[in-house]
Amino acid sequence: MSAALYVGLMSGTSLDGIDAVLADLAGKSPRLVAGEHRPFPAELRAALLELNAPGGDEIDRAARLANELARQYAAAVGALLGKAGKSARDIRALGCHGQTVRHRPERGYTVQLGNAALLAELSGITVVADFRSRDVAAGGQGAPLAPAFHAAVFRQPREERAVLNVGGIANVTRLPAAGPISGYDCGPGNCLMDLWAQKHLGAPHDADGAWAAGASADAALLQRLLDEPYLKRPAPKSTGRELFNAGWLDSRLRGEAPQAVQATLLEFTARCAAEACRGAARVIVCGGGAANGALMRRLAALLAPAPVESSERHGIAPDQVEALAFAWLARQGLDGTAIDLAAVTGARGARILGAVYRA
Repeated sequence: MSAALYVGLMSGTSLDGIDAVLADLAGKSPRLVAGEHRPFPAELRAALLELNAPGGDEIDRAARLANELARQYAAAVGALLGKAGKSARDIRALGCHGQTVRHRPERGYTVQLGNAALLAELSGITVVADFRSRDVAAGGQGAPLAPAFHAAVFRQPREERAVLNVGGIANVTRLPAAGPISGYDCGPGNCLMDLWAQKHLGAPHDADGAWAAGASADAALLQRLLDEPYLKRPAPKSTGRELFNAGWLDSRLRGEAPQAVQATLLEFTARCAAEACRGAARVIVCGGGAANGALMRRLAALLAPAPVESSERHGIAPDQVEALAFAWLARQGLDGTAIDLAAVTGARGARILGAVYRA
């Protein structure tokens, strides 16, 4: 076993699949050894999406889906290790965020599926999971957790930076040149744009934002979206599909043309993110949204003259940042290193995050 090799797994709000990375954490900065993406089967994605809203027989459905996710995670790990020419014996630990199906910190709970015990059995690797729960127990939002990792890899002592993660939900990390970091969920990322593209294009997403770019945003609709009270709440705060979902969008529509709605959703996402990043000297974008050219161009226009850059320019592919973060968090949890996210989540202080399931 290497004390430096860790696996990170992330399946986010976009529900597009599993990002798996093998990371060497021996040096000051993580070194990516290999990466793997495993799309979710359509049936699994649909079942997980359905579980994001209240429904019947939730306990049984959640348990069965947690088992299926563990099998999917284990398959992704197997493919990853095969690609890298490594075995389970070479890996110290595996960090698995799990799949969020309900996030209600205001009620004192958050639920990420994945059956970490089964994953440890199937993979033969010690699993660190359930990272959010301790933060919530300490009075925090439980999200976002990646800011601690962002600080470790993207912070510079002579430049104030913002790291913008555009997954299903968008979150920002503010990295001042000195002093405490901050961060929060700033609004929808891809979730509403993807939902609308699936409904009207029959595609998983609006590739490169091309459909949105072919129309103009509807000013009245945009204002109704921006009037959402969550956006005016002070941080710390976090959100998810519990708020930004099809019902939320439908209640604000007034018969606008579908393409104009897509253009407005892109503008809405860009406005929320730009407001959260304003004042930073440089904005580093990660997550699936970094592949949306129209969104990146709009962010650049809203945040000029600050450069808006993909995390690729800083050594980490946009779709691998969060998975790397959970490899890093697995090491922190296994080593018993407390992480202070008080300024991000509102927790009462530094806490050791993650429950350990030893192989």
